[in-house]
Amino acid sequence: MINNEIICAISTPQGNGAIAVIRLSGVGSIELCDKLYKSSRNKKLVDQPANTIHFGELKDYDKIIDEVLVSIFKNPHSYTGEDCVEISCHGSEYIQQTVLQLFIKAGARLAKPGEFTMRAFLNGKMDLSQAEAVADLIASASAASHKVAIQQMRGGFSNEIAVLRGQLLHFISLLELELDFSEEEVEFADRKQLNNLLNNIQSVIAKLLNSFKLGNVIKNGIPVAIVGQTNVGKSTLLNRILNEEKAIVSEIAGTTRDVIEDVINIEGVSFRFIDTAGIRETTDTIETIGIERTFDRIDKASIVLLLIDANDNEKDIAIAIKKVKDRIGESDKKLISLVNKIDTLDKNKIRIIDTILLENLSKKDIQLKISAKTGENIEQLITELLSVVNLNALNQNEVIITNSRHFEALQRASESLNRAISGLQSNISGDFLAQDIRETLHYLGEITGEITTDEVLSNIFKNFCIGK
Repeated sequence: MINNEIICAISTPQGNGAIAVIRLSGVGSIELCDKLYKSSRNKKLVDQPANTIHFGELKDYDKIIDEVLVSIFKNPHSYTGEDCVEISCHGSEYIQQTVLQLFIKAGARLAKPGEFTMRAFLNGKMDLSQAEAVADLIASASAASHKVAIQQMRGGFSNEIAVLRGQLLHFISLLELELDFSEEEVEFADRKQLNNLLNNIQSVIAKLLNSFKLGNVIKNGIPVAIVGQTNVGKSTLLNRILNEEKAIVSEIAGTTRDVIEDVINIEGVSFRFIDTAGIRETTDTIETIGIERTFDRIDKASIVLLLIDANDNEKDIAIAIKKVKDRIGESDKKLISLVNKIDTLDKNKIRIIDTILLENLSKKDIQLKISAKTGENIEQLITELLSVVNLNALNQNEVIITNSRHFEALQRASESLNRAISGLQSNISGDFLAQDIRETLHYLGEITGEITTDEVLSNIFKNFCIGK
């Protein structure tokens, strides 16, 4: 799958800027650059030592295109493991495209999405899970997602998988040896040790699988739906949390008819807040569609903020709670009931509200009294939101799974392990036992790319940006 074609691409974002970077990789890329590069001292890039930067001009025959800095990286000590050149030019779109076309005309071809990183993988500079972490690092929008991506790119997850595979390979070799001496009925693999090993590996895989829920919210942000009846202050709460006038606030009921979303970063974690249409009986067709979307957002949210107007009558409050609770059902969503407008309440009304909440909410549901208008207890709400995220696992540098491909491979590995463990308990023959362990090794190998196919690689790298 490795080819020696010289590839080139613009590695910086599209548009005008102070500086742009054009990257080349492949056998002969430094020599190719020499055809267009001219220095004041007439030095050749191919004669220069690796990991050096050189100032000069890029020319199209006698026409100067730009003054540039050229960085040289020689195999195997480069990002791709091949000879690489990175040209820093001025960020004019015209200059970028002209330089790119010059290299294509000189013999390079335009790189495909993720092709530089694919070559790094194929040349053994990183394994597949590390390559995928590169894309996650580029897309990281919070301190938490950045930390997880960095850890995986530096081999944290790969090392964990390598240890598991190494332990299994030792025993599979002993089982395979037994098969060679099957007529003599010898046993090289201690079944008790193997059983302990398989159970230990299963517990590690279970921990990795359990981390996926946390990894998914770190990577994609935690969806938080703000729901409740009309005019309870949902838009005011959204604006208060975001600290900007994102949603229209009005005393007219039913102002929010569509879903409004925005993302805020809280202590390194991204939360996607969703302001929804008020839940009520209505004959308005457009508002009805908005209410349907509200229930759809409840289904997709990890956290539901049920906002209650403290001044509403007791029956309406109970109905609102029941509708949301019925929609959540037995799911593991976190429900936080927020009694709003407490700045307008007297003590008697607060006691009535407490009674309603006690009758309609379960012990696991969080209850807070706030004022979206004045900001009272909003900090307490933020604390409750952060409690959903297991920041201890992140701070202790535990391995956290963020990739659905890894999750599926671990699930299959876990299933194979379960069969092997059951087989040991049933005293099945060594060849069947070896087959289950081989399957486990196969699925673990899929994660790091020790076992892969062209189709898998294409699906992974097609989502990368061109130039990376």
